[in-house]
Amino acid sequence: MLLSPESRILVTGGAGFIGSAVVWELNQRGCENIVISDRLGTDEKWRNLVALKYADYVDGLDLLAALPKVTGAGPGRFDLIVHLGACSATTEKDSDYLMRNNFDYTRQLCQWALAQDTRFVYASSAATYGDGAHGMDDQLQDLSVLRPLNMYGYSKHLFDQYAAKQGWLEKIVGLKYFNVYGPNEDHKADMRSVVHKAWGQIRSTGRIQLFRSHRPDYEDGKQQRDFLYVKDAIRMTLHLAQTHTAGGLFNLGSGVPHTWVDLAEAIFAAAGLPTDIEFVDMPEALRAKYQYFTCADISKLRSTGYKDEVASLADSVKDYVVNYLVDDRRLGD
Repeated sequence: MLLSPESRILVTGGAGFIGSAVVWELNQRGCENIVISDRLGTDEKWRNLVALKYADYVDGLDLLAALPKVTGAGPGRFDLIVHLGACSATTEKDSDYLMRNNFDYTRQLCQWALAQDTRFVYASSAATYGDGAHGMDDQLQDLSVLRPLNMYGYSKHLFDQYAAKQGWLEKIVGLKYFNVYGPNEDHKADMRSVVHKAWGQIRSTGRIQLFRSHRPDYEDGKQQRDFLYVKDAIRMTLHLAQTHTAGGLFNLGSGVPHTWVDLAEAIFAAAGLPTDIEFVDMPEALRAKYQYFTCADISKLRSTGYKDEVASLADSVKDYVVNYLVDDRRLGD
């Protein structure tokens, strides 16, 4: 399936960080026949919608009930569903809420999509890998060996396992996003990227705070992450959405690990300022659940024909800081 202006697309979580970026990229490709579903709440997430072009908006609580009944411009028959709506807070403690919102909702929406022969792409998470003791391999056959470190990761992992047992994974695509950052994330409070948080710290104090290491094998600030710019993340997402031979779980990352110090230096360089880092203790509640190393092997993604180069950390951070953070701009502004 190649996306065209006639394609009917549903994007859940479409007002959120990655979801609104997906809609923005679809608009760049001439697609506007889009239904966005989300829960706007009381934060500033609605601002992500202002520059986007879409056909209809449906509250997330009403979507499942509306799917079988509404036709025309509203939710009815779709060519593609990109399901990014979820609670993404790794610190969320309400397990019942996460089971309903992240697992059961995804299960029902996927079941409906398969019954309609609709392409279904959903957000899993790199958090399903836990501390990485069993690797971060998106070709892993026995998902039961993975041990997520928080309830958010487990809620995502549970659907991955359920879809595998049902034989759905070969027909759908699950996206294991690594550390995504970029414009349209400011509403995410504590779940914002370190880039966004650091920019606020630089503007107020001139320095960035990073967590000290609480493991002897990692120096302070030398914990490593696979940082992925949102513009790369959405290109990868839409490539897999259009590649019908692609099925299963896919790591979406840069494929290159960087330290927190690397990231901080890139932010200061983008701002044209000298690097000034202060190390602070990690909260006790996070220490047992903290990932010290993540890196995506994206060879499975590459095997589907994805050829785009992933932007460097320095170039991506500079684009984010100079073109968006300095003037508080969003995609499409």
